[in-house]
This record gives sequence, structure tokens and C-alpha cells, in this order.
Amino acid sequence: VLLFLSPPLQEGRCLYVILLMALYWCTEALPLAVTALLPRILPSNKVCPQYFLDTNFLFLSGLIMASAIEEWNLHRRIALRVLMLVGVQPARLILGMMLTTSFLSMWLSNTASTAMMLPIANAILKSLFGDKDTSKDMNRENEENQASLQQNKLYTLPTEMQFLASTEDKDLTEEKEVAGDGLSDLKKEEEYKANIWKGFLISIPYAASIGGTATLTGTAPNLILLGQLKSYFPECDVVNFGSWFMFAFPLMLIFLLLGWLWICILYGGINLRGWRTKKSNIRVDAEARAREVIKEDYQKLGPTKFAEQAIFFLFCMFAIMLFSRDPKFIPGWASFFAPGFISDAVTGITIVIILFFFPSQKPSFRWWFDLKAPNTETQPLLTWRKAQETVPWNIILLLGGGFAMAKGCEESGLSVWIGGRLHPLEGVPPPVAVILITIVIALFTEFASNTATIIIFLPVLAELAIRLKVNPLYLMIPGTIGCSYAFMLPVSTPPNSIAFSSGHLMVKDMARTGLLMNLMGVLLLSLAMNTWAKSIFQLGTFPAWANIHAENATSLLTAVENVTLSAL
Repeated sequence: VLLFLSPPLQEGRCLYVILLMALYWCTEALPLAVTALLPRILPSNKVCPQYFLDTNFLFLSGLIMASAIEEWNLHRRIALRVLMLVGVQPARLILGMMLTTSFLSMWLSNTASTAMMLPIANAILKSLFGDKDTSKDMNRENEENQASLQQNKLYTLPTEMQFLASTEDKDLTEEKEVAGDGLSDLKKEEEYKANIWKGFLISIPYAASIGGTATLTGTAPNLILLGQLKSYFPECDVVNFGSWFMFAFPLMLIFLLLGWLWICILYGGINLRGWRTKKSNIRVDAEARAREVIKEDYQKLGPTKFAEQAIFFLFCMFAIMLFSRDPKFIPGWASFFAPGFISDAVTGITIVIILFFFPSQKPSFRWWFDLKAPNTETQPLLTWRKAQETVPWNIILLLGGGFAMAKGCEESGLSVWIGGRLHPLEGVPPPVAVILITIVIALFTEFASNTATIIIFLPVLAELAIRLKVNPLYLMIPGTIGCSYAFMLPVSTPPNSIAFSSGHLMVKDMARTGLLMNLMGVLLLSLAMNTWAKSIFQLGTFPAWANIHAENATSLLTAVENVTLSAL
């Protein structure tokens, strides 16, 4: 309350719109994309361009490439191939699921990656353990049989007669022990199956959220950071596809590995006490069936089509050209052009345009020399109709709304006014600030959209960095990635909701698993920001591009205070 006490008129109007949009985004009283159309603080000629910045076109190029991959089932072929390579033991399968989901989520949306991998996981689980409902019925039947044995007191002898028991009596006692052990083993096996089932289902949305952080196009908050950097700090050029990948990809791999170990330990994929125990015949047969299911699904895809090969080649070109445009540690290919002429958006759009005219069937050179050859139309790798149907255009509006809100904060002076109220935080050490920011944002995004969360917090983080005299990226990057670390609740992210809707997970399962995942994410992110990120983004110094903004902000803040005093 004290933070937002009595702002000046122009800043107060902007603050009102931001709070209104934040309320609508958190409660979803309106669709998220519709709420994104509300920021009308500035004239239309300043607001409207924010909805089609080059950052939006970079994101659009990624969405179109993802549509082409999904159109020809290339993502399914990659997923099944990886699962065939890693093996069918539960721990290996969970690792294969997480690696595949995270890789797909780097290029597809987190929601699409989860929705694609869950049916594959369910098919493998049913081949391993049978139908979940059937398993519950078998477990109930085993418990009834055990109760019946105890009720009828089968294979029991009076204590006095045990000393005089004959050889047949000893055989009966051994048979009783074997029967009891068999029922106990069956019960343990059912518990093991239920835990493995949960581990499979919960690993997929977690891997999707982690994988989306590895690339700029992987998730919307990453692109919002890029767009707001260009709005607040136009001279900042250290964040691009290549530099972000070098920072975020190692972080993703470490987090993915630790997350896999935690899920396997928690749900029985890795038994710390039983490395040398021999697997039962039931598990051996189940793993053989799972191997056959994966192999059969892969064979159903048939031989690799020309269209899949073409899309895979263009996809590799898409990634390589984005990475090598300006990798910072060496001159990129963009140095052959005039400065500012080539951006990541130009690179991405150039590659995806090829999808709309490149043939989906192998062209025949004989056609050019055969005068009688029919003049038939060849289907391209991706049609515009298919792109219209599959690309989530609402995300483009949502990004634009975030950029328009940031522009309104900057032009109205609200961000500077908020920064002037943050002086109590100037004594906080920057490493501590990184941890606190990540924790706050990770908790906030458990209940709100990650896109809405980062739109609200980034302007504040930028001004806080100016007050602390640290590189703004040192606070803005942890805030951005922390938005993707939402693991505790089904409503936190769409991938969590999709996995929870399967009916095999409970809220307490996600809460106890996600709590440690959130903690690991905060600590790993803090480690990354204070180690390899410093050399990639030059975080050890206060950059000139931020210093220019700080000088402008100081002059604007002085003007705001003078206006406020004169009004009083």
C-alpha cells in the first residue's frame, strides 16, 4: 500500500490500468488475449506498433515451424526413436520421456509437447502394467483373498502341536508362508505400479516447463523479456538466441537430471536399496511388452517420408542460423550485413517462408523434359490454411499486450516512480535479491499465468536493478526463468493441468514433488546467474546502456517530484 501511495495523475492512470489487467489475468474474467488489448494509456500510433514488434515475429516463426513439425508427425518419430534408444526400464523410460519432452518443448509450446507425449506414456504404461482400473480391481481381489485366508485360518496349527508336527505339517507351514509371501509381493507390486504410473505422468509436464526455458522461442516469458529489454534499454544487444541458449541450455540439462533423480527416487523408479536385486519374471515380461509397443508404434509411422526429411533439414537450419547469427564469442554471419539490418526475427521468418512453397513430395526432374507429363499441383510442406488452424494467434496478442503495458509504464513515468519507492531495498546484496526475486515470482506464478506474471514484474525488476546499481539482466533473467518454475499445483501451468486431468494424480502428489523442484530451480538459477551467466551477459559491471537509462530516469523522476510538489 505504501509503495503505491498517492502517485501523480498520469502515473496513477497507468497504474490503474495495470492493476485492472493484472486482476483480469489472474482471475481470467476475460480471455487472456482480450485482456491484452486493454492498455490504452498512450495514443494509438504509439500503442499499436507494440503488438507487432520483431520479437512477435520471432515467436511467430517458431510457432509456424512447430505447426509444420506436427503436420508430418516428425515430433512423434523423434519421441519414439529416443524411447527405443534409452530402454524400457522405468527409470530409463522416465529419463527418455523427460529428455524428449524437454527437447520438443524447446521448439514447440509446452502445452503441445505435453499433449503429444502423454498418449505415448499411457500406451507404454498400459503395456507395462495393464489398465490402471484393471490393476485396482486385481489389487482389491488380492486383498479380499488375503482377508479370506485369515478369516478361515487356513494352514494354521495349535501351538502345542507344532513341536509334534510331522513332515507333512512342516510342508503345510511352508506352503502357508509361500502363500502369504505371494500375496504380500502382489500388494507391493501394485504399489510399485501405482507409483511408477504417477512418476511417468508427473515427469512430462515438469520436463516441458524446464525445456521451454532453454530457447528464446521456447516459452512466452523469454520473448517478453527480449521485447521489454528493447523497450527499456534500446542499446542492449547482449541477449539474442545464441547467447540465451549458451546460458539456459546447461541450466536446463542440470535441472532436468536432478529432477529426474528426484522423481525416480520418490516414485520408485530408482530403488536405492535394491541395485543388486533380481527382477521378477512379471517385470521382465512387462518390459518386453513395452518394448514391443514402442517398436510397433514406430513401425506404424512407416518409412521416413521426404516431407519429414525436408522439415528436419529446415528445422536444423532454423536452429543453426539463429544460434550463429551473433553468438558474441565469435563474429556471426550477421556481421556481413549492415548493423541492425538482420535480427533473429528476420532469420526465423526467412526459414519458415520456405515451408509454404517447398514440395512435400520428392520432385522429379524428368517432369521438365517430359512434354506429356501432367501439370498437377504439388502440396507444400505447410499450407496457409493449416497454419491458420494450428498457430495460437492469441499468444501474439498476449505478447503485444505485455509490450504495450511496458511502453505505457515507460512513457507515463510509472516505472520511474515505482523505482523511486524502492530505496529501502538498496541495501540488499544482489545475490540475495536474485534468490528472493526467484522465490516470489515462482510462488506468484503458481496461481497466475506465467506470461501475465512476467509482464507485471519485469518493469519493477528493471527499476530495482537501476536502484541497486547492478546489471538489469542480473535481476530480469532470474525473474523470467522463475516464471516457468511452477510445479506445485495443477492450475499453475497448462501442462500441469493436462497431466492432472488424466485422473491418476492427486494434488498432494504434485505438491510434494513440486516443492523440492521449486527449491532446486531457485538454487540452480542462482548458481547459474553467479557463474557462467556473468561471462555470457557481462553481469559483473553496470553497462553503459543501463547507465543511459538511469540518467534519463533520474531526470524524469526529478521532473515528476517537481510536478507533484507544485500540485501540493
